[in-house]
Amino acid sequence: MEEAAQYSLVEDGAGHSRLVLSGQLTLAAIGPFERALQTLSGPVAAVDLSDVDDIDTVGAWVVLQFARAHDAEITGASEAAQRLLGAVRGIEASSDIGPDRLPVWERVPVALGEKVYAGRSGLYGVVGFFGQILIGVGSLIRHPTRFPFKALVHQMELVGVTALPIIGLMSFLIGIVIAQQGSVQLEQFGAEALTVNLVGRITLRELGVLMTAIMVAGRSGSAFAAQLGTMKLTEEIDAMRTIGISPIEVLVIPRIVAATLMMVLLGFYASVVAIVGGAVVGDLTLGIPFWTFLDRIHDVVPTHDLWVGLIKAPVFGLIVGLAGCYNGLQVRGNSEEVGRRTTMAVVSAIFAVIVLDAFFAVFFTEVGWG
Repeated sequence: MEEAAQYSLVEDGAGHSRLVLSGQLTLAAIGPFERALQTLSGPVAAVDLSDVDDIDTVGAWVVLQFARAHDAEITGASEAAQRLLGAVRGIEASSDIGPDRLPVWERVPVALGEKVYAGRSGLYGVVGFFGQILIGVGSLIRHPTRFPFKALVHQMELVGVTALPIIGLMSFLIGIVIAQQGSVQLEQFGAEALTVNLVGRITLRELGVLMTAIMVAGRSGSAFAAQLGTMKLTEEIDAMRTIGISPIEVLVIPRIVAATLMMVLLGFYASVVAIVGGAVVGDLTLGIPFWTFLDRIHDVVPTHDLWVGLIKAPVFGLIVGLAGCYNGLQVRGNSEEVGRRTTMAVVSAIFAVIVLDAFFAVFFTEVGWG
């Protein structure tokens, strides 16, 4: 075990103090010693190192800083100690360890420009990825026996069948909330009966598909990114390319097709369950019998509202699948990148879905399906 560093103050005949150091002036033993030196006050004429057993760069730095603070001379240093003191003598602890920070009026435009440049690179990557998918689809059309049907069925089960409980519960509760809150507002005008119109149109046209897409993005889109990212990190995808298997055909296309197809079924399922939730509220609080509520849906909801939801659903599924697979294949370096890309997949998918939903709302209104 190393002997801890020690010190003592020795008075000479002229009234000057001399600090005598001993023991190990090394990183492992100097911690308490440094704190003790900081408590010393009064003039010190010299620092004596003749009794020091061992010294390293940290010890030399502490001794030099103390000598500078007290304008003291360092004496009794061995040849090794002198070399270390000479090495650290030109180092200033007060020097900046980081670059000067730009003022905010310069920093914000610079950061914005970097984001725009990174966005341009990301756009190139997405376009290139979509081109790879089109090439893969064309290859599978020319060689249909290579299509991974088992992988497609497996992904359809993961994306669709296993999501039924959570999406059903979410949609049922959304239908309850819409019916309850809508009836409270409509009651002020004596129009509680229009709750049927509200629940039917808003679930079939908007919320049923939109909330399902958000749920699929958080559930399946993140899974796509994490799975492909982990495979990229463990070099499984590189191994597939080495043996002549296209990762786009085997891994990406089944996931995107599954998300696209199952979004249609999940969106319709969510809308139906939300209407059922609204019918339950109508039966319990509005005095509208359950089956009467459902019958009224046929009369008050136009057929094109159903088609609006069914048209938007596969587009949303395609966006979710593309975002998840693209970000998964962009993983580089370490496992932290998997988490970052998974987050990016979910955020970008939800953002794109909401933007497209706004576009569809304007488009269908212009074509007379408002």
